[in-house]
Amino acid sequence: MTDMERWRLILGEPSARSTGGLRGEAARRDAALEWLYGRDPGLAERGVRKGGNEDSVVQTVDWLDEVHSLFPRETIERLERDAVERYEITDVVTDPDVLQRIEPNAALLRAVLRTKHLMNPAVLAMARKIVEAVVRQLVEKLKTEVRQAFSGTRSRRPSIHRNSRNFDFRATIRANLRRYRPEERKLSIEHAKFFSRTKTHVEQWQVVLLVDQSGSMTGSVIHSAVTAACLWGLPGLRTHLVAFDTNVVDLTSDVTDPVELLMKVQLGGGTDIARAAEYGAGLVDSPRRAVVAIISDFYEGGNPDRLVRTVKGLCEQGTHVLCLAALDEQANPDYDRVLGQRLANAGAHVGAMTPGELAEFVAEKLR
Repeated sequence: MTDMERWRLILGEPSARSTGGLRGEAARRDAALEWLYGRDPGLAERGVRKGGNEDSVVQTVDWLDEVHSLFPRETIERLERDAVERYEITDVVTDPDVLQRIEPNAALLRAVLRTKHLMNPAVLAMARKIVEAVVRQLVEKLKTEVRQAFSGTRSRRPSIHRNSRNFDFRATIRANLRRYRPEERKLSIEHAKFFSRTKTHVEQWQVVLLVDQSGSMTGSVIHSAVTAACLWGLPGLRTHLVAFDTNVVDLTSDVTDPVELLMKVQLGGGTDIARAAEYGAGLVDSPRRAVVAIISDFYEGGNPDRLVRTVKGLCEQGTHVLCLAALDEQANPDYDRVLGQRLANAGAHVGAMTPGELAEFVAEKLR
């Protein structure tokens, strides 16, 4: 593809006079981009691209076939994400023909959770396979982080257990220096040295995850479900998962099956964080051995004073309270900073954590 053709694809049809026309595969790429981005009213008003909602001419399934044959994988993922999130083309996740062709990814998972109430049983069964595929990827990734967090800290004491993760490079060099051959610049290793690891403290702790399930919190709900599944069953740890909007739903019984859990979540509705915090406080058995994590954007639809009082009461009894902000697509915290400051003043830790960082925080408390 020439540079002129690339500029023509970027700028759209209004640039045709200066960049020339397109033929062959380049023309097909332009048509695929026009089908999606031509429906943007803001672009149409500025004359960047003419409007294009010709669904009767090009169906979503045909468009997907085109983009999969014309663009690299990274571009395909971006186009599919924009289709479901930016332009809300719901047949991407409600049409069985489309579901058979699309690649499972995080954006598609979010779209399935938002639109599953629109699906008939047959389509829902297909959508569930997408949820399973993406959740499996997330669980495998987070399991590694959780294992590392809960494996104990390294000790300087030597260990008889040989594990590459605990290899002591410096001690090994010192122990084998007499086997160094300067003419060959090689060191023969006869006795490898390894660190030991301190054992994780196994006194029973509780982790209560309170997750806002309003429409803007889809990503946080997904990661919280996966995090709870990875924490479940760890020695010395009891995990609860509670979802809330204006109602509170205890999903702890489904924690071992994050796919089933996510298929039960009902996204949308208002937000009553205070009510959820009170429910979470009621689950705490030993205040000084409990972590209550509220995952929300903290735009409270209930009573903010009541929320602050509940959080302050938890902190005063010795419970570790985390107020974890929602993250936007660029992983930047997105939350009500005024209420966040009030919760910080009440004694809570306010900020943002990835699922792996949350696991590390919990592991540190158990040690």
